Amino acid sequence: MITRYALFEGKVHEGQNAAFREAVLAEILPKWRAFPGALSVRVTFAEERDEGAPEYPMILAISYDDLKAVETALASPVRSEARAATESVIARFFTGRIHHHVTTAHEFEPV
Repeated sequence: MITRYALFEGKVHEGQNAAFREAVLAEILPKWRAFPGALSVRVTFAEERDEGAPEYPMILAISYDDLKAVETALASPVRSEARAATESVIARFFTGRIHHHVTTAHEFEPV
């Protein structure tokens, strides 16, 4: 399985945490869920971090069967819709940068 992460590195504007989360779920999540070939979409919001750690108020993970499925999703019209929705929310609530990482996932049951 391949997972593409979007790490939102930066800060949510002061006092806007709840509004940011609501906007992400209402305005952007439907677009992310519409990516062709997506097996799962996970939106995680930060609650705590180690002292001195960089701030990631949100991390998005979308999983696909393989790299070809990722490429198909990124070439689809849904990507530009998702980007526009993301830019709208970011402009209102977030200062920072977004960077993406594509990973091969391995899952193991606990012992």
